[in-house]
Amino acid sequence: MALRLCSLVALAVICALTGVRAQAQAIDVREVAPGVFVHTGLTAPMTEANAGATANIGFVIGEAAVAVIDTGGSVREGRQLLAAIRARTGKPIRYVINTHGHPDHVFGNAAFVAEGTVFVGHRNLPRMFSARGQFYLDAFRRTMGRELMDEVRIISPTLLVDDTLTLDLGARTLTLRAWSAAHTDNDLSVFDETTGTLFAGDLVFVTHTPVLDGSLRGWLRAIEELGRLPAQRVIPGHGAVSDWPAALADQRRYLEKLSADIRAMIARGTPISAAAASAAASERSKWKLFEDYNARNATAAFSEIEWE
Repeated sequence: MALRLCSLVALAVICALTGVRAQAQAIDVREVAPGVFVHTGLTAPMTEANAGATANIGFVIGEAAVAVIDTGGSVREGRQLLAAIRARTGKPIRYVINTHGHPDHVFGNAAFVAEGTVFVGHRNLPRMFSARGQFYLDAFRRTMGRELMDEVRIISPTLLVDDTLTLDLGARTLTLRAWSAAHTDNDLSVFDETTGTLFAGDLVFVTHTPVLDGSLRGWLRAIEELGRLPAQRVIPGHGAVSDWPAALADQRRYLEKLSADIRAMIARGTPISAAAASAAASERSKWKLFEDYNARNATAAFSEIEWE
């Protein structure tokens, strides 16, 4: 009986360790420029089945240290990103940079706390976490399940970017910029000067329908400024790594069409419900997840523009 009990305990331990190892297996990352690595997220809503792995996340390796740019949609994905880093370098992870506060970009943060890293974000990010953090935890616990969500923690940055900030990784400088309200009111971009690589976060969407959670007018202004950055390539928040600034063209067209349609509808006295159903309809075939996000974008744009 004792031998059988020991065998069962040993089996349970082996299963538990196997589960931990499975969570910690490195995700696929691609080196898009020397020392710049990216994991491309799925073009899909966050679900239990995909473990919230829907945003692009990555890291940059300098001579002295590593910076992580966004950590994914679950602690499981964060650990997998950490494993991918450790498969390539033992250098300290000095910074975790959150490009903004949406769950698919920050729910993996807790995987990096033990590394002693400094968390970096837009000056408005702590306020956003304070206002929405618990709502995000509760909402995604329902849709993604407790197993994935119980370890997720809302971790606010301790190093805030008010305008611009440079981070030295050792013979490699990252330039961070805090943007006025655009995709959100807490957007941060990260530019690797060594390779001309821009981590744009959700300031740039490729193929995935853009998601408006800030200011439509502000986002259009930001696009013009973004286009002047001397980047060679962009890592968007969603979609494929793309040439710069050509990657902005489709998003600019979509947002301009959304703006024009909403303005015309307001001028005609169209109610917000009708505007949400038909604004930017000509863009439908050009984007993935259009039905998931366009009506929401139209509602937000209508609420902003009608008070001009």
